[in-house]
Amino acid sequence: MSTILNSHSQTDNQQSSWYESWFDTKYYHILYKDRNYREAQVFMDNLTHYLNLPEKAKVLDLACGKGRHSIYLNQLGFDVIGADLSENSIVEAKKNENDSLHFVVHDMRESYEEKFDAIFNLFTSFGYFENEEDNLQTLVAIKESLSEYGFAVIDFMNVHQVIANLIPEETKTVDDIDFHIKRFVLDGFIIKQIDFEADGKSFHFEEKVKAFTLEDFQKMMDEAGIYLLDTFGDYKLKKFHKNTSERLIMIFK
Repeated sequence: MSTILNSHSQTDNQQSSWYESWFDTKYYHILYKDRNYREAQVFMDNLTHYLNLPEKAKVLDLACGKGRHSIYLNQLGFDVIGADLSENSIVEAKKNENDSLHFVVHDMRESYEEKFDAIFNLFTSFGYFENEEDNLQTLVAIKESLSEYGFAVIDFMNVHQVIANLIPEETKTVDDIDFHIKRFVLDGFIIKQIDFEADGKSFHFEEKVKAFTLEDFQKMMDEAGIYLLDTFGDYKLKKFHKNTSERLIMIFK
């Protein structure tokens, strides 16, 4: 799950928003390196087929990280821009650029001048902001960046299922680093605290994602002037069920 956070080394009291700090560290990529990318590719196969995107359609992968999914979308034949706030991730992603695949540092709250046939916001890369207006502004920016016939997709966690199955504490060891993880719900956010020692330092990071339900999204979309077309509950695009679905996938225009 991608997330927002306040992060700092215990030897460094400076704090910044977590998504600017945590996503820009090598440790984030170490902790999550075993994600199921084959499942993600199947999702994009299903999604692009469902949307019936034309060949060479212009696609924006919003919050693209290091661009693995942008690269796959480009391999499917689309003209792709991957955008992310993490400068380090974009530097890495740019190694894969070609004539129809480009990467840019971009704040998702800002719209693009060019218009896209599809905008994908994947793997819970929404709901990071403390300020409600910033989340609404992100939806408005997505709407303003779509072409007249374009579609947008937000792939979010199903908060009902996540909260019901929350693992309060666990330790994950990856590349000889013991990541001590705590999860809890506070003030409408699902919070993950991550503590570990590496390279001779102690680190503390906190991922923080707003626990938006489908009803919450519908209210925001109404306010943003967005039309919700369809919802799905997993990467095979099965029907969304509030209590059991793994994901909340929303198609809108």
